[in-house]
Amino acid sequence: MMTLKDLEKKLQKADAKQAKLYLFCNFISLLLITAYSAMMFSPTVLLVLPQGGDSRKQMVAIFVLALFGCVVFTIYASGLFFRKKAKQLGTLMALGASGRRLLPGLFREVLTLSAVSSFLGIVAGFPFVWILWNCFKLISDSSQMALTFDFKCLYLSAVFFVIVVACSCLNAYRYLKKTNIMEVMHEEHRNEPVRELGRWCGPVGIGLVLAGAVLGYMGPVVCYYGFQFYAPAWINILYAPVFVGLYMIMLHTVVYGWRPRKKDPYKNLIARSMMKFQGKQTVNNLLVSTVLIAGSVFGMFYLPMTGVERAMEIKSRPYDYYYHYRADQNVPDEEEISTLAAKHGLVVKDFKKAPYLSLGMDGITEVEEGRSFHYERIPFKCEGRFLSEESYEALTGEKIALEKGSYMAVCKSDGTGLQFLEETAQVLTNMETFQSIPVKFAGYAHYDLLTDSSGYYVLNSEDYESVGQDLGGEWMGEAVFFNIDGEDSYEFAQDFFYTLISSFGPECEIPSYYDRVSKYYANSQGEVYWGDTPDMTEVSFSDPDSSNFRIYWKYMPKSRLLDQTDYNSTFSVFLMMFLFIAIICSLAAVIIEYTRCMTIVLNNRYVFEDLKRLGASPGFLLKEIRSQAGPVFKIPAIVGMGAMYFLYILLMYGNDGKITASEAGGMAVCLFILMGIGLIYYAVYRLAVKNMCHQIQG
Repeated sequence: MMTLKDLEKKLQKADAKQAKLYLFCNFISLLLITAYSAMMFSPTVLLVLPQGGDSRKQMVAIFVLALFGCVVFTIYASGLFFRKKAKQLGTLMALGASGRRLLPGLFREVLTLSAVSSFLGIVAGFPFVWILWNCFKLISDSSQMALTFDFKCLYLSAVFFVIVVACSCLNAYRYLKKTNIMEVMHEEHRNEPVRELGRWCGPVGIGLVLAGAVLGYMGPVVCYYGFQFYAPAWINILYAPVFVGLYMIMLHTVVYGWRPRKKDPYKNLIARSMMKFQGKQTVNNLLVSTVLIAGSVFGMFYLPMTGVERAMEIKSRPYDYYYHYRADQNVPDEEEISTLAAKHGLVVKDFKKAPYLSLGMDGITEVEEGRSFHYERIPFKCEGRFLSEESYEALTGEKIALEKGSYMAVCKSDGTGLQFLEETAQVLTNMETFQSIPVKFAGYAHYDLLTDSSGYYVLNSEDYESVGQDLGGEWMGEAVFFNIDGEDSYEFAQDFFYTLISSFGPECEIPSYYDRVSKYYANSQGEVYWGDTPDMTEVSFSDPDSSNFRIYWKYMPKSRLLDQTDYNSTFSVFLMMFLFIAIICSLAAVIIEYTRCMTIVLNNRYVFEDLKRLGASPGFLLKEIRSQAGPVFKIPAIVGMGAMYFLYILLMYGNDGKITASEAGGMAVCLFILMGIGLIYYAVYRLAVKNMCHQIQG
């Protein structure tokens, strides 16, 4: 005789497919979240990505998008599981089982499935990261690519696990509270149409996406420049119209579509009706997939935008080598460099050297008052490297005539590279004698090779001689250019680099942002200079091949061949982290879309069966399947990619008020990448359609 418990087990076995789908969804969600958080907390990544830098902020922002997507996906998977389980619960209720009787068994099943899938996902996250990271190392490897984990990342996985279990238990309780047995048994066939807002919701949604992107981006800018106020974190709520607009776009897609139907209103009626009557599920899936694809594209764009800009800058250099040094350092001179080059069968030519002075500059700075600030002129704002008119001409071949008491700042030929330059100085100070001269800003000179994170200036020659009297060697320097006659050698470039480093003393073991004038002023005010705090990026002569040293050392030379060849190893962690982010978000989006296509078939099997009985041909059924699966893949890809491409253009323009040639080149490469990603999504779409047909035929 079969007991109620035996019947319950038998029904559970019959619903094994749904249990497997639920297990798979939870497993994938926990795997992706664990993998992403493992990378975010990895000392390998945190050591290279500067604290407070844009790269870290972007990493966290995309994680929030991925977390949002996985949470919604998990809730959706839980709801789908219980919709299918409703028939089992209704059968047991019809046989006399009360909700109180079924509750312990249902909770036990839910907790077991959730715990097992989540635990396996968490455990699998670490080998998944390890496998991907080591695959990356085949492309680009360096001493910094040794992957280490900080298991604090498990806190995020634990929080996500609690969300998974809580949602599952709430769903279980909600279904058992229903008293109408017939409603419970037919739950899986219940439609979830969305509320129709009208055809205006699509165009309005597009407008809201654009408005939200502009508002979210401009909000902090307006606070800063308009109200002299540091924007709080909550101002990011200005991006909210983006999500409202995305929802309206998806709603319009599901309910109306984007093709006019006045001429043929009954075309694709079955497919449109099926999508419309299950609109809530479809809209939610489209929205989540769009957000994840946008995050994926944002991560992917980091690679070409960084790589193209750097490649174009290296190619445009008029000299093979550039370096500068303090006058009190015993660095190799022209003869020693020529001797070193001769060991590698090379000849040095076009050797140019010119002196510069490191002077204190006054200027206008921000003085913080809580979250607001005001501007104030201080006598020692920053350190500037000043070339005389003759020195600038000797290096660049360009003649500049400056009036006495004036100076120019050197920026790039396209007018960018201004963020590190001081334009408000009225006094220049000799930091040995503290003799000062009055000056005024006279505009910009343009020479790309002299543009870096410290900045160069050109000073009237008389003023240069006057303010530079009795200046010590630590406040003087030399800038050097030279070429190699014929084809350069990587071995020489590397040998020169290590030889140059070994000639510097420990007093030069500082990052590029370290400003001695700013330090002097902070100390004179009884404050600790921010560059001396332990959280700042450190460089070390003992590790000259690290990203921190190559990117941030104050006296880092520029070598065309070395910079070209070592680009991947120098930026390996940056590149691999953002490529990893793109893969994680893309996987999540693809899995959600594929799962949605499979549930379309499961939820509408009876519709397809009826169509077959009415004589529908295989070709007609295939057309209907494509009409269902197409928007699931196509709309998120178009909206997510298009919105992020537009946002990236906005970000590029907002940096300096223009789109430079290197940025335009990077965006062109990004366009080709979007095409490649689109082909991948199309391949998954074809696979989904094939499996949907298999489900119907089976």
